[in-house]
Amino acid sequence: MLHLASLSYGYGHGRPVLSVDAFHLPAGRHGLLLGPSGSGKSTLLHLLAGILTPQAGKLEVAGMELSQLTPRQRDGWRGRAVGLLPQQLALVASLSVLENVLLPAYASGQRPDPGRAADLLDTLGLGDKLGAYPHQLSGGQRQRAAIARAVVMRPKLILADEPTANLDDQACAAVVQLLASQAEQAGASLLIASHDARVLAALPGASVLRLSALREAA
Repeated sequence: MLHLASLSYGYGHGRPVLSVDAFHLPAGRHGLLLGPSGSGKSTLLHLLAGILTPQAGKLEVAGMELSQLTPRQRDGWRGRAVGLLPQQLALVASLSVLENVLLPAYASGQRPDPGRAADLLDTLGLGDKLGAYPHQLSGGQRQRAAIARAVVMRPKLILADEPTANLDDQACAAVVQLLASQAEQAGASLLIASHDARVLAALPGASVLRLSALREAA
């Protein structure tokens, strides 16, 4: 599913902000990216999603060598193969919950499936919120809507960036288990980036990649 070797990335002409010797995550397995701020966790997620292109090394996701794709090809591939749960959730304020969940289909040029989106939202306890807007939801509801958006296309890889930030212990465990269960139902590998040590306890058996800070945190 996921193969990294001698991977590095830096912004501009500065020193690398990310360096990974090797990491492998089999299909259907869970993985954790652990490290402090400035260690390149978000950068690595953006590389894995094809948003950024590595400057050196090997990056293969779901059998695809991403450096061989054009930006347009990567955009289409991302919509089919990757589900993203960004730290800031990035729900579109002017769209309803259902419309937000359907966005990955439109973005990748695929036919949206409102029925699957509605069923998924119902499973996540948002069946009565399809027509609501993000500002009308609680923080937990917004996060569940974002999780639905990340898994609606049955991606091969789900990437979650700091999903437990500012959560208490009970909520932390609940969110990690929700992500794991949704990944299992979608048949996807799950990779969570976090500086929260509690995530490791909540996801035993996960493959772990520990990143060290290569630059001072912004």
